[in-house]
Amino acid sequence: MIDPKLLKKDPDLIRASLARRRMPVDLGALVSKDESRRQIQKEGDELRGNHKRRSEEMARAMRMKANTDTLRAELRTLSTRISELEERQRAADSAFEAEALLIPNLLLPDVPDGGPPEENPVVSVQGEKPAFDFQPKPHWEIGESLGILDFERAAKISRARFTALLGAGARLERALISFMMDLHASRGYTEIWPPFLVNAAAMRGTGQLPKFSEDLFKCEGQDLWLVPTAEVPVTNFHAGEILPADRLPLRYAAYTPCFRAEAGAAGKDTRGMIRQHQFDKVELVKFCRPEESEAELESLRRDAEEVLRRLGLPYRVVVLRSGDTGFASAKTYDIEVWLPGQTAYREISSCSTFTDFQARRAMIRHRAKSGETALVHTLNGSALAVGRTLIALLENGQRSDGSVALPSALHPYLGGLTEISKP
Repeated sequence: MIDPKLLKKDPDLIRASLARRRMPVDLGALVSKDESRRQIQKEGDELRGNHKRRSEEMARAMRMKANTDTLRAELRTLSTRISELEERQRAADSAFEAEALLIPNLLLPDVPDGGPPEENPVVSVQGEKPAFDFQPKPHWEIGESLGILDFERAAKISRARFTALLGAGARLERALISFMMDLHASRGYTEIWPPFLVNAAAMRGTGQLPKFSEDLFKCEGQDLWLVPTAEVPVTNFHAGEILPADRLPLRYAAYTPCFRAEAGAAGKDTRGMIRQHQFDKVELVKFCRPEESEAELESLRRDAEEVLRRLGLPYRVVVLRSGDTGFASAKTYDIEVWLPGQTAYREISSCSTFTDFQARRAMIRHRAKSGETALVHTLNGSALAVGRTLIALLENGQRSDGSVALPSALHPYLGGLTEISKP
């Protein structure tokens, strides 16, 4: 959530960030709600101060055995007015928060201006694209030919945009999860296995609610939601806590299945496994001091890239422009893997810093040596989306006879399996 103090002090800074995002949001109503709740707070503080003074007078009068009828009447009136004002305060705070939760994070100054994803600047290109002496196929044709992907039966038992992995395909998915988790653990991340169902407070903490409720799956009749990413349970793992400064930065790695309704993606990527309602992902989450977040974002990006380097997959890194940056993010790098069957780079990871936006919503703070508390900065990045990594391996490792060569980094996780061949 944006800083209410900043809204009061410099609303034009927030307006400028919204304009860069190309979001026509009128802050006037929000500023008015903030002023209203602050005025009620001021009135309440004055009444409580008056009540305290009258209570002290009452105590002195009782010690002197003086008549206290007038004071008692005043205190009753003050108590009633305070109760009424506190109710107004709760309503005003709720109205302000409901609107404030819909305002996106402030963009960092170095985020480039612009809108369409195809305009995002490329900051790095790594690896060599494979050269084929045949027309490379997309992953859905490769997988069905090898008997390791089944879209029709998955749709039969669920609906479209679900996939069943079979045999070597299922084993490859499992191997990728283990490989990624082992790699990140070796690079200093604490492995965490979080719940896959979370409450609404957790969804609000990371910014999925209330804005993106249509993209989520909810358990009917319960305050439980299927996680769209491990970012939600892992970030909220420290919700409401004050973290010792000497423990920061905290770095976690988590695997979860992810569930997304994809309400706003009708008609996009309907073939194959690019855009699914259920998919596997390994996520990296960090908590750090504000002065560390810039360096932690760069190291987060390197850690995500390391997975692709070890798998020998060609990729590029882009920095998202202002109009393409996510709601909660202050700055995002997308890592895009090369898919020869589609002759395109496709996103396989997003690495973002959220500054104090999520920490303010989830009340995650740290205590400095001075004893004062301040909000931490949170970051996260996919490292990687497992299904899309499997897609990239199939398309980049395909051979003319229909088999697929697998990278040496995965051989120990596959029981020595070096390729997938037709049955």
